[in-house]
Amino acid sequence: MESQNQDQYSASRLLHAQTHIWNHIFSFINSMSLKSAIDLNIPDTIHKHGKPMPLSLLISSLQIHPSKTRNIYRLMRILTHSGFFSLQKLPDEAEGYVLTDASILLLKDNPLSVTPFLLAMLDPILTKPWYEVANWFQNDDPTPFDTAHGKTFWEYAGVEPKLNHFFNDAMASDARLVTSVVIEKCKGVFKGLESLVDVGGGTGTVAKAIAKAFPEIQCTVFDLPHVVDGLQDSGNLKFVGGDMFEAIPPSDGILLKWILHDWNDEECVKILKKSKEAIRSKGKVIIIDMMMENAKGDIDDESVETQLFFDMLMMVLVTGKERNEKEWAKLIFSAGFSDYKITPVLGLRSLIQAFP
Repeated sequence: MESQNQDQYSASRLLHAQTHIWNHIFSFINSMSLKSAIDLNIPDTIHKHGKPMPLSLLISSLQIHPSKTRNIYRLMRILTHSGFFSLQKLPDEAEGYVLTDASILLLKDNPLSVTPFLLAMLDPILTKPWYEVANWFQNDDPTPFDTAHGKTFWEYAGVEPKLNHFFNDAMASDARLVTSVVIEKCKGVFKGLESLVDVGGGTGTVAKAIAKAFPEIQCTVFDLPHVVDGLQDSGNLKFVGGDMFEAIPPSDGILLKWILHDWNDEECVKILKKSKEAIRSKGKVIIIDMMMENAKGDIDDESVETQLFFDMLMMVLVTGKERNEKEWAKLIFSAGFSDYKITPVLGLRSLIQAFP
């Protein structure tokens, strides 16, 4: 009897293990199904309907071949299971699809839309390097991206307009969401600043929001020349091209939003040293970045997994990594700063102030 129970237990464990492996093998289906829904304009179609949308009406509203209509239900079923849509009862006992918090963030006209980020991360340019990870571990290339494309991510972006465009769009979409929270929850961070340089600020999404919210602050977007080329100064906002590893324009505050996680420790110390050189007396460096193992924040299992995903993403695309507080402190003190303060108000990320 005991032997039989052990065999059943063993079989149960094996089957569970097999399911676990299968789920990881096929986890890409979640992201590709979501991309398909975006490409088919499904979230916006449901949103424009303004009330729970029956499957039949959804199908007739989409640009799809008549022979594929029966398959929309299958796509919607997995996306409903994943939490991107939900079903609500209609008066005639039928059901209709409605948006969830997640799919609201995928609407194209939502100012906080993360759709550009989704489309960038799932573009073949950025998915191809994942096939080279094992080869990269066996060669001396700086990243799997380099192994796949023969150039570093930054070199490729400098010569390939498509990558430069969708990467900047992705960063801008994220910046709108983060900046809205920072301005609402962390106004005191900018108190007393007369000038601010947004290092690696792309097309200026963050700096524009800060310049509007704090008209007394002179804001500068500082990025590579090909990124800021053609962008126009306006009011208390200007654009300057340059290299953060060489020199950063002087300012009361230096903002590094989602910059340092792109670089290895040695490179980060160089950036922080250049930032410290640039800040005027009583100035500070403001870092917005991931904080691994953040006990001060509300981090659940899904959030931990997301942080681990980002850490792997930094390994594959660039030379960076995600860091815990101990690792951040080491960088900050190695660059010559005397103190720092962490404010965990940005979900997966935190706002870190470094003081000279």
